[in-house]
Amino acid sequence: MLEDARTNMPDNRQKLFLEGPIGIALLRLALPIMASNILQTGYQLTDAFWVGRLGGAAVAAVAISFPVTFLVIALGAGLAIAGATLSAQYMGAGRQDMVNHVAAQTMMMVALTSVLLGAAGYLLAPHLLTLMGVAPEVFKGALGFMRVSFVGIIFVFSYGMFQALMRGVGQTRIPLLIVLGTVILNFILDPLFIFGWGPLPAQGVMGAALATLMTQGLAALLGILVFLRGRHGIHLSWRGFRPDLAYIKRAFFLGLPGSIELSTRGLGPMAMSFLVAGFGTVTLAAYGVGANILQFVTIPAMGLSMAVSTLVAQNIGAGKIERASRVACLGALAGFGILTLAGMVAYVFAEAFVAFFVPHDPEVIIQGARFIRTMCLTWGGIGVQLCVVSAFRASGNMLRAMMIALISQLVVQFPLACTLSTHTGLKAAGIWWSFPVTNIVVAAVCACWFAQGGWKKKRLTEAERLVLVVTDETIIEDGAG
Repeated sequence: MLEDARTNMPDNRQKLFLEGPIGIALLRLALPIMASNILQTGYQLTDAFWVGRLGGAAVAAVAISFPVTFLVIALGAGLAIAGATLSAQYMGAGRQDMVNHVAAQTMMMVALTSVLLGAAGYLLAPHLLTLMGVAPEVFKGALGFMRVSFVGIIFVFSYGMFQALMRGVGQTRIPLLIVLGTVILNFILDPLFIFGWGPLPAQGVMGAALATLMTQGLAALLGILVFLRGRHGIHLSWRGFRPDLAYIKRAFFLGLPGSIELSTRGLGPMAMSFLVAGFGTVTLAAYGVGANILQFVTIPAMGLSMAVSTLVAQNIGAGKIERASRVACLGALAGFGILTLAGMVAYVFAEAFVAFFVPHDPEVIIQGARFIRTMCLTWGGIGVQLCVVSAFRASGNMLRAMMIALISQLVVQFPLACTLSTHTGLKAAGIWWSFPVTNIVVAAVCACWFAQGGWKKKRLTEAERLVLVVTDETIIEDGAG
């Protein structure tokens, strides 16, 4: 019965991913993902660009909000990681039936989780800002921005899951087109909501979040419609949303380390925001601008790491373990080179980059440029980390990915930033110096753990045979009904 459920490997794209030149396969996947990620970051960059015209306090309000909302999103993101990993491995194994089933179950779980987390975040937002000691001139804008962001978490989750599942089956063009349209719409809506126009009142910082809410809602709706039409690698049916307890249990335990990992990566910037906020609004604004620039320049390596994840998972699903290892190695080397080059450019043009976001605040420009120049020459280490961690996740080794996040955020960066900024004469510069040290140390840990090779022994599509059989029976029952 299991063999009957298998499908033939689809078209030339799958042959390229499993048999063709690795460099070409990575480029074919990575380039659309990079373009999509650049456009996706357009939400934050557009917000930062227009909000920067309101002054340093407004920039600080957005900067203090992002780590908090990211933390809440991260708590539920493990389910998305589990779904994307399983769908990619099943695609590599030729199990289109399981790809569809995993997609439906994951979308259902993600939707329910996002409603619960969004509601909790909305209610707790003022208490979190008070706990973080946010300055009075920043508090109101941060609260409005944060609460609207929590309302939109269901759209962020839904569209993020759509992108992850489409990447898992190697389809990157449709998400790119959707993001392109919604980012353009967001660029138009942002100044209208922030500054007002005609009968539309000015909403200030909260207006940026409202514009993003509307456009991300549209993106989520389009993603669901694509799945229901079933013409691009995944086909959802309404009956596929019937809860499959065996799969839900499997996804929960597979995704739990992923949630812990991403929550740790969310807690790290949040804890850093506590430290930065203690040095005043100028330092907080500089931190926010520097974080935005770092996010932007890492986009190529992020796209590359996502391509690595898809190729590693599909090749592991097809039983081609050594090819999966070569994919990860090539990706890590390319990531190191790309971000090292980006760091050199950032070092030369640091002031210009900061001034793009905050053109009328010389203090923020000076402090932000100092932050960028301190960390940028070690950005290559981030490229290594991203690709190695993606390979670990794609192979189902979520615990290794989680441990790297714990080492990075809780063992190295935050303790070092706290010590240097509060117990030495470096003050705020001590926070800046924690970034390059962390990049180097964690990249070395990732490289050593990858070379050890234990991650190659896990294959989800075989390791959980009992769950697969139970789920097959569920699919067969659905088909008979």
